[in-house]
Amino acid sequence: MTLLLTNDEVEAALPMGECLAAMEEAYRDLGDGLGVNGLRSEMLTPTERPDALYALLTMGGVVPRFGLGAVRINSDILSWPQGKRVKLPEAPGGRYVGLVLLFSTTTGAPLAIYPDGAVQRSRAAATSGLGLKYLARADARELALIGTGWQASGQAMAAAELRKLQRIRCYSPNETRCRAFAEAMSRRLGVACVPAASVEEAVRGADIVLCATNSMAPVLPPGCIEPGMHVSSLKRLELDPAVAAAADVVFTHVHEGTGHPRRAVGADLARDTDAARDAVSRAIGAEARPTLADLLLGRAAGRQDPKEVTLFLNYAGIGYQFAATGHVIYSRARALGLGREIDTDWLTSELVS
Repeated sequence: MTLLLTNDEVEAALPMGECLAAMEEAYRDLGDGLGVNGLRSEMLTPTERPDALYALLTMGGVVPRFGLGAVRINSDILSWPQGKRVKLPEAPGGRYVGLVLLFSTTTGAPLAIYPDGAVQRSRAAATSGLGLKYLARADARELALIGTGWQASGQAMAAAELRKLQRIRCYSPNETRCRAFAEAMSRRLGVACVPAASVEEAVRGADIVLCATNSMAPVLPPGCIEPGMHVSSLKRLELDPAVAAAADVVFTHVHEGTGHPRRAVGADLARDTDAARDAVSRAIGAEARPTLADLLLGRAAGRQDPKEVTLFLNYAGIGYQFAATGHVIYSRARALGLGREIDTDWLTSELVS
């Protein structure tokens, strides 16, 4: 039987501590060549809306340790207001379309199907969290969070799992959203989370600075960087290359290789944004930096001194993460009795493909 799960069930089956542990095991295997990450494929075409494009995105990976392969598929309508990449909820009911398909490496059978919404936050947060675990000072207690959206909440949860935080200062240009976020995080994490009036106020004296925005312009002034800080970023354009230049130790998530989308004639929206992102990557030298797997396996030195500034570039999500998180989701969902089952015969065939 194949398991179908909702976003709420996925979230219930993926506690941050277990997510971090599974991701660390999987990344160590990836660095040793024991796991395989597939290439990202994104195809962009015109759609009926003149201000948007249709995007079909696929990525996958296999973690033999967990006996799982995964494919993540997104079918999206995308727009770029003010240059920001925004998914539009155009599916029936005002919803988004993203699915994870989980397969057994023993039988090839489909084990589970679930939306990619909840796991998106956890996999990004756990990746940043692994960088934080090995690069931030062990005595780090003050967290600055730039951004107060969905991804920012995951970043805060991972940081709280890995360090005994005393206070979180968060900043967003939307004051109402910032206050609501601070109240919600204080309740959820049991850590005082307070809104800051500016980036500078949020960052001043912080041990850890996590950038989690959808900004198309730098959000962290290089002059805010202080000795001993650990800094992390989720989006290329939110980080000034001067921040990387100010860091003593820099790691990137993975080397992207050829990850550009393929475009049909007329799918020209955001070409300038793609070029800007590439320019930032070149300025930072992202492809020449050691990766997360290098850090976990000790192939490149991390923090050597409490006064060093460390930086983790959590760019380019990969399909391999969905197999790693899928291990936790599937095993816990089965143990907790979550989801509903469908006959696997509906998804398999007697005919050779």
